Amino acid sequence: MTISIGNDHAGTDYKLAIIGMLKSKGVEVINHGTDSTDSVDYPDFVHPVATDVETGNAKFGIVVCGSGNGASMTINKHQGIRGALCWNKEIVYLAREHNNANILSLPARFIALPQALEMVETFLNTAFAGGRHERRIEKIPCA
Repeated sequence: MTISIGNDHAGTDYKLAIIGMLKSKGVEVINHGTDSTDSVDYPDFVHPVATDVETGNAKFGIVVCGSGNGASMTINKHQGIRGALCWNKEIVYLAREHNNANILSLPARFIALPQALEMVETFLNTAFAGGRHERRIEKIPCA
């Protein structure tokens, strides 16, 4: 499995820890994020993640910024992306099971690193339920 990841300056430490965890599980990671804490513009680092998922270069994506909002707004401009801004593992579970989220957006300034790692585990280990939820997600795109 390949995961694409991107982050701004607020998410660097989280990104590095997530990459370490994923690689320890044999997951291939495409890193589009900054490795610095110097201020950067999050769209520059999260648009490529959405493109990777859109084109099938990666099965899933993870984006990390301070609040998670900017990254989430950016990725959700891409067709075929169902980015979920999540604050705990229960929301992550429902985003995957009910909404078939394909990119997880994490708010680095509002969750602890162990919580973020647990949320990534939940994201990757939760299957889409399909059924009535399939009909609903088919109604999401505008075009």
